[in-house]
Amino acid sequence: MGHRGIGCAPAYSRTMSEPLLEVTVLHPRDVTGAQEGGADRLHLVAPGPEAALSPEPGVVSSVCRETELPVFVLLRLNDSWTTTGGELTRLVGLAEDYLGCGAAGVSFGFLDADLEIDTEVCTHLASSLPGVPWTFHRAVDATLDPRRSWRRLVGLPGLVAVRSAGSPQGLTVGYDDLLATASSDPAVAGLLMPGGGLLAEHVPWFVRAGVSRFHLGRQVRPGASYKSYVDAGHVRSWRLLLDSAVERATVSASASERASSA
Repeated sequence: MGHRGIGCAPAYSRTMSEPLLEVTVLHPRDVTGAQEGGADRLHLVAPGPEAALSPEPGVVSSVCRETELPVFVLLRLNDSWTTTGGELTRLVGLAEDYLGCGAAGVSFGFLDADLEIDTEVCTHLASSLPGVPWTFHRAVDATLDPRRSWRRLVGLPGLVAVRSAGSPQGLTVGYDDLLATASSDPAVAGLLMPGGGLLAEHVPWFVRAGVSRFHLGRQVRPGASYKSYVDAGHVRSWRLLLDSAVERATVSASASERASSA
């Protein structure tokens, strides 16, 4: 399939400051709960024995037919953070298939043998899909120097978000360091999408640091189990939490501006 499929994908336009709630879905039965609960974007993956992998194009087509929300699809063919030349060619073809099925964007992230961001592979993928937005997934948490990794990520073509928990063990371990990184660098805050053990109490602090995107997985499923479907009530509680945190942060910032100009 050629680049004609990319032209079939719906346009994706979102400013960096708009609050965004991304929800992981596994199949069409997850869509209703995510959509009715107030999700802004869906992240479609196929469950694997060790890690989430790329879904079949037929699943992508079925999910996209169920919703008008933008759907980003995972590009990953093995459970490591690396890829080979042959796999890379397959990933480009898969991405074109996904876009032809209605996906609005993709998600991927690769490291080299030194556990650094593989900017060559990521740039090749992004350049092979011109104009297609993509998110870098949690491979960033496995790098040896996260701050150096962020410097390598900022400016990659088409990148709209980086999902991170600050640690391979999740936000339970990585929250403090990740919040400090976002607070100290607006470029990081503008791209960061916390995900991987996100707790409700994390959200207001990230919002105050300038973060506006959040990723939800198990949190929006009954029993926190991927055997359960996404629940609209669970999603709605996070939607209300995020909107409230953004509103409070906006009011606080406006008050500070008035005070400083008085």
